[in-house]
Amino acid sequence: MVNILSTIIPIFAIIFLGWFVRHKGLVPVQLLGPANRLVYYVAVPAMIFREIAAASFTEQFNATLLGCTLLPVLLVFLLSFAAGSLARIPRTGLGTFMQSSFHGNLGYIGLAVAFYFLGTDGFVRAGIIAGFLMLLQNSLAVIVLQVCSAGSLTWRDLRFMAGRVVGNPVILSALAGMAFSISGVSVPLLIDRSLKILSGLALPLALIVIGASLSFELIRLRLSRALGAGMLKLVVLPASGYFLYTWFGVATHDYLPGLILLAAPTATLTYVMATEMGGDVELAIAAISINTMLSAITFAVWLGITG
Repeated sequence: MVNILSTIIPIFAIIFLGWFVRHKGLVPVQLLGPANRLVYYVAVPAMIFREIAAASFTEQFNATLLGCTLLPVLLVFLLSFAAGSLARIPRTGLGTFMQSSFHGNLGYIGLAVAFYFLGTDGFVRAGIIAGFLMLLQNSLAVIVLQVCSAGSLTWRDLRFMAGRVVGNPVILSALAGMAFSISGVSVPLLIDRSLKILSGLALPLALIVIGASLSFELIRLRLSRALGAGMLKLVVLPASGYFLYTWFGVATHDYLPGLILLAAPTATLTYVMATEMGGDVELAIAAISINTMLSAITFAVWLGITG
C-alpha cells in the first residue's frame, strides 16, 4: 500500500498543482494549447520511442495480454450505447457520453502511473499496449461521434478517421520503437541522449497540463452523465480487463501495465473530438475533469486489489 500511495499521491499532486497555477493566473490560458501540443507531439512520443526501441520486443509482447486489454474496450463501447439509450441522452450527447466511457487518457496519465509504479520495464510494456489500444479507441470514437451527429459515415469521415489514427504521434512513436526493437538496430548515441532530455520533460509537463485543463464549473452542469461515464470508464472497463486477465491465467506482473491503461480516466482528446465533430463539449469537459479526480481513488483501489 505504501508503494501505491507513494505513486498515486505525487502524480495527482502535480495534476492539482497544474490547476492551482492556472487558477492563480501563474500560467496564462493561452499557454495551455502550445504546452499541450509540445507534450503530445514531441515529449511523450520521444519517451515512448526511446524506451521501446531499447527493449526486446519479443520478450515484452504478449498476444494474450493484448487481446484481454482490447476486448473490454469493445464491451464497454456496447454497454455505453445501451446505458446512454436507456438514459435517453440526445444523439449529440450520446456520442460524447460513449467516448467518455471507453476513451482513456493513456499518453498522459496511464503511462505516467505505469512508469512511476512499475518502472522502465512496465512502461515499455504499457507503451506497446498503448499503441494498439489508441488505435482501437480513436477508431471507435470517430465512428460513434460521426454516426451520432450525422447519422451515417461518409468517405470523408473515413478519411478523417484514418488521419486521426495514422497521424497519432503516440501510435507512430510506439510503432517506430517496435521496428527498432525487432530489427536490433541501436539508436545513435547523440539521438538517444537528445531523446532522454525530451523524455524528462514529458510526464511532469503532461500532468501539469492535465491539471490546468480541469473545470469544476462544468461538472455541476453535466454531473449525472459525467458520473455515469466515469462508472463505466473507471470501474466496469478495468473490472472487465481484470476478469479476463485472471480467466486466461495472465500473471499479475504481466497484466498490470494493461490494467493501469484500462483504469486511466477519460482522455482530454474527447474534448477536441467533440468540438470538431459536433458532440457535447460541456459533457466532455465535465467527464474529463471529474473522472481525472476520481481516478486518484480508483487507481489506488485497482492497484491494491492486484496486490
